[in-house]
Amino acid sequence: METKRMTIKRNNPKPRLSASVEYGNLVFLSGQTPKTRDADISQQTREVFEKIDALLLEAGSDKRHLLSAQVWLKDIARDFDSFNEEWVAWLPEGFSPARAAVQADMARPDILVEVMVTAVKSA
Repeated sequence: METKRMTIKRNNPKPRLSASVEYGNLVFLSGQTPKTRDADISQQTREVFEKIDALLLEAGSDKRHLLSAQVWLKDIARDFDSFNEEWVAWLPEGFSPARAAVQADMARPDILVEVMVTAVKSA
């Protein structure tokens, strides 16, 4: 019996990571951080979602096809509610993925949020 071998596609690969990785009909995004480092949690979150939207589009998917999300917040007690307001506004109703959110020390002190998602290709 012959089986079709799936290939791994690495998008925008760099020495440390790829922006996204595709395998079969799955899309794995690396953790996305905001561009504007001196902004509040709401603006940083919107910037992260813009990056996620662009990467998903490039891979043939969108936020309606999210399977899971991992969220890291620098100060969960202070920023959790504001993050969730942006999250609910960004996601289409009825398309919430499985999700975890935790507080974490960030790689840079001015980053307030990082989000990593897995999605299915929409086509």
